Amino acid sequence: MVLIVGVIVLIAVNIIILSVSSTHQRETYGLGRTGIAVVAPFQDIFSSSIRFAGDIWRHYFQLVSTAKENDRLTRQLELIREQNLRYKEVELSNARLRSLLDFKQSMNRQVISAEVIGKDPSPWFQSVIIDKGIDDGVNTGFPVVIPKGIVGQITEASGHYAKVLLLIDQNNAVDGLIQQTRARGIVKGASGEYCIFKYVLRKHEIRTGDIVISSGLDAVFPKGLRIGRVTGVIKRNSGIFQEVSVTPFVDFEKLEEVLVILQSEKQKVDER
Repeated sequence: MVLIVGVIVLIAVNIIILSVSSTHQRETYGLGRTGIAVVAPFQDIFSSSIRFAGDIWRHYFQLVSTAKENDRLTRQLELIREQNLRYKEVELSNARLRSLLDFKQSMNRQVISAEVIGKDPSPWFQSVIIDKGIDDGVNTGFPVVIPKGIVGQITEASGHYAKVLLLIDQNNAVDGLIQQTRARGIVKGASGEYCIFKYVLRKHEIRTGDIVISSGLDAVFPKGLRIGRVTGVIKRNSGIFQEVSVTPFVDFEKLEEVLVILQSEKQKVDER
């Protein structure tokens, strides 16, 4: 407020002095010189003040405009990032679905795709919930797979949902064999993210890295499905069996889509 009053007074004084100086210019040369000498510093201060105020005004609007533009660009960048994340998720989903479709076409079985929508909260079971059930042709006993290997088996089914007991559950078992040597045994779930290949005779030579596949003799899983890879072998001095640990090919923490084989081998045998 004081600055504004000072500017007004400065302008008034400047106008008065200029008027007086102009009126008496012809009459008194000395008075004109005196007027210029007095007015000039005020004019210089006034002009500098105007320029300073103008610079501040322009810079203020420039800063406001820059801030608004920065906000706009920030919002636009966040939108682009969100769109990129959605596109990436769609791309990953399409890749998984293409893999499922290719695997589905390679099988001579009737299968249906399903999405994993939940995990059993019970600490006693390793299982997941899928969004297909009896109304979709899914029933108990049906095997569940993905291109990487065996996932598990349907143990409960309702109209539109079903529970899959995972391969790593202690209550699950698959008749398997070593792909290289054809040594047979039973793959059972263990307490962690691995399985035990039980009842494998000591006479069979099994090495770390050997691949275990389904034998098809349990009348549930078709022959030749991938189960896992041998990660440990223990041959004790006594006994007729050796202890073999198997790490499944399936990452059960990352299950999103699965395939359910609608007719198990056991059902085919029963129908015959």
